[in-house]
Amino acid sequence: MSSIDILIVDDHQMIREGIQASLSDTPDIRIVGEAGTGDEALEKLAAHPSVKVVVMDISLGDGQDSTDITQKLLKQFPQIQVLVLTMHDEEAHITTMLQAGATGYLLKDTGMDELVTAIRTVSSGDTYFCKRVADTMMEKFMQKKKSVKVGGIPVEQLTKREREILQLIAEEFTNQEIAEKLFISPRTVDTHRRNLILKLNVKNTAGLVRYAIKQNLIDL
Repeated sequence: MSSIDILIVDDHQMIREGIQASLSDTPDIRIVGEAGTGDEALEKLAAHPSVKVVVMDISLGDGQDSTDITQKLLKQFPQIQVLVLTMHDEEAHITTMLQAGATGYLLKDTGMDELVTAIRTVSSGDTYFCKRVADTMMEKFMQKKKSVKVGGIPVEQLTKREREILQLIAEEFTNQEIAEKLFISPRTVDTHRRNLILKLNVKNTAGLVRYAIKQNLIDL
């Protein structure tokens, strides 16, 4: 069985050691390094290209912004998945980290069994959120759904990049094809796709296509 190599990023050594000890008996998960700052994380990733998942707190002691750190990690190492492990359950923290490219979000009172499940899930390319985080995001979605009607945002309120990506999505290009056309990574395309779904208050890609047609972004 191939192992899932992970890097732990947390500014508290006790937390790092605790995670290492708890995961030491999990045969398919291997901790190949740890870091206390964003800069250390970049150095460790460069030294360990096999890392698939970075388990990272969003409050690091070096004063760096966690969103910037996440974006730097994913820009330099687009093959990794960032799994947030933090005590912050505020909607603003969750949203900014997801927009930065994180694919999982757990709270530090989560049990170790769920952490293992989350690592395995994000390593396969799927997303994972603990129940409290999922409930927070659902509440936000329901509030937005009540206040904004579908397609209510005029196309002028989208950024130029968002309009480009929306048009290409509506023209049935894949994430990889869009990335190649715009000279960006497929992960960045996927992040824009998810942000557009939230911003336009639609459920899925089909909703994006309907919006694009309504706004005359494509020729039928």
